[in-house]
Amino acid sequence: MDGAAIVEFLAASIRIATPLLFGALGGLLSERAGTFAVGIEGMMLAGAFGGAVTTLLTADTGIGLAVSAGSGAAAGLVVAVATAKFRADHMVTGLALNILVVGLTSFLLRGLFGGQAPVIQLPTLKALPIPYLADLPGIGRVLFHQPALTYAALALTLAISVFLAKTRTGLMLRAVGENPEAAFTAGSNPVRVRMAAIVAGGALAGLGGAVLSLQEVGTFTDGMTNGRGFIELAAIIVGRWMPFPTLLGCLLFGGVAALELRVQGWDLPVSSYVIQMTPYLAALVVLAGIGRGARLPAAIGTAFTRN
Repeated sequence: MDGAAIVEFLAASIRIATPLLFGALGGLLSERAGTFAVGIEGMMLAGAFGGAVTTLLTADTGIGLAVSAGSGAAAGLVVAVATAKFRADHMVTGLALNILVVGLTSFLLRGLFGGQAPVIQLPTLKALPIPYLADLPGIGRVLFHQPALTYAALALTLAISVFLAKTRTGLMLRAVGENPEAAFTAGSNPVRVRMAAIVAGGALAGLGGAVLSLQEVGTFTDGMTNGRGFIELAAIIVGRWMPFPTLLGCLLFGGVAALELRVQGWDLPVSSYVIQMTPYLAALVVLAGIGRGARLPAAIGTAFTRN
């Protein structure tokens, strides 16, 4: 590839990594508080649906983004109540939510529009070049010529890193994920902390869904998240439950997906279905190599039994 092609490839990698990053940051909050984020896929799909349909009906992208976050948070609340309040199994609850949201969004997509899924066509969020910085050779096109939600995802990575490391609330959230009994003794309510973390994570995942429907493709289709939630979980593990390493994990998978799109245009004698498997195969390989030594938050998946 020549220089221009490399710059475009790197810029595309960041764009593709953006929805992964929103979801991964949401899942990171949930897991650092002690709840497996298996349901992040469903929360992301709920956000994609809510944002697309609301924008279609109101012609207001801002309202669509707000509904995306709210839809993801509502899906997160289902998981929060089931796991933190009623101590249901985290894995089963997350998988059940994923299946529920796939069916519910398909049903509502048809039910809201007279029994037939509409052809949704929405204007996508365009790139917002940052003055002067966007004109820098190479790096300007890659980092400073991106849509608004990409900048927001990068800023959130910094914000969540500071939140977890430097604020009392963030330290308490981490304590609940490591030792909820000690956090309870220190005056915190682990159940409430876990519920808040899951709902906040759901809102971020919902915004990740909005990136798909409102920034990348400008539509909504059944099951359009297409397994991205599980790639986000892989990015969290690769990133050792820390925001900036998780960002690098998302960029890695975004780069693989961007390369997959390029390879499809090379007319290779390989089935397109095999090429589309590449990001998921990469996730498996990376997890097998890097993820084996990852240390989970000590209390993740456990129920807090004291009232």
